[in-house]
Amino acid sequence: MAGPQPAASRVTVGVSHDFLDGDGRNVWGDIRLSELDTAGIDWHYLPRDTDELLAADIDGLDAVLFAAPSVTARTFAGAGRPPLLLARFGVGYDAVDLDACTRHGVLVTITPDGARRPVATAALTLLLAVLHNAATKDRLVREGRWAERDRWMGRGLTGRRVGLLGLGNTARDLVGLLRPFETEIIAYDPYCPPRAAAELGVRLVDADTVMAGSDAVIVMCVLTEETFHLVDARRLSLMKRSAVLLNVARGPIVDETALISALRDGRIRGAGLDVFENEPPDPGNPLLRMDNVVLSPHSLAWTDEMSAGNGGSAVRAVLDVATGRPPRFVVNRDVLDHPDLSARLSELAARAGLFTDAELPT
Repeated sequence: MAGPQPAASRVTVGVSHDFLDGDGRNVWGDIRLSELDTAGIDWHYLPRDTDELLAADIDGLDAVLFAAPSVTARTFAGAGRPPLLLARFGVGYDAVDLDACTRHGVLVTITPDGARRPVATAALTLLLAVLHNAATKDRLVREGRWAERDRWMGRGLTGRRVGLLGLGNTARDLVGLLRPFETEIIAYDPYCPPRAAAELGVRLVDADTVMAGSDAVIVMCVLTEETFHLVDARRLSLMKRSAVLLNVARGPIVDETALISALRDGRIRGAGLDVFENEPPDPGNPLLRMDNVVLSPHSLAWTDEMSAGNGGSAVRAVLDVATGRPPRFVVNRDVLDHPDLSARLSELAARAGLFTDAELPT
């Protein structure tokens, strides 16, 4: 199933093939693509299912809305004219070569406004599941081990100290969700203004203090060279034996081998993981057999709320460039100084016929 097929004189948008299931239906449901139809913008699903976007996939398109495929320097090799916009459905962009995109004058956007509440809710869900031993108690019932229930006493959240590694938009939303539990919240985020943290009632500290002083540590930062293995063996050794670790960000932020060792030796109480260093995890990964771990296949936040939110945000990015203005949530900010950007925005607006009176193309 696809939208109207592209015409050479109109704005054309490609939607990556990974959105489709085997029957040609969008696995995410309604991601607001009808708003492109309403605006007179042509769109279609890319015909090829690929792990990496290449020139053959993007040539002739003005924008691409994509989820799983990576974007590398090879994406632009041999491309006649790359799209003006690559709109990622989601908040992570570690699989996107931002420097290559900037060199080619390509705007890269993400959808933090759409993912913020669903991911924050997923973090709270995972936290409560780990503290209450929900996965293990489910197995006790299914496996006829009812008599073992007194061995799996849970741990309450009310009044505990929660430590956040990262205090971006999603983590700030989680702070609000935690308020009814009367938790004390500390956070490590070298880029968060102290005033913003103070307004939330969050105390900014260093990473070691988060690890050592929290009853639950939740990883919510972006994966970068700086945050790779931020949670390593040394930092895990700082945690209380009664504490738990949650990761709803990116797997490589946590040294998985060190985490397995800490869990196996009882140096921490438990863990909740929606992400892994290698996805999917190897069938022999010890985490898959541990009772003190709750696991999810990098999809705990996937709900109809996220579909509509991420889709709406990505579609708005397309509509922004079709009206001749840079979109919100551009992650490669240097591209805004690209010498061709203004002319390309004006050209796109002229073809779309959606520009405002204040932004008429010259």
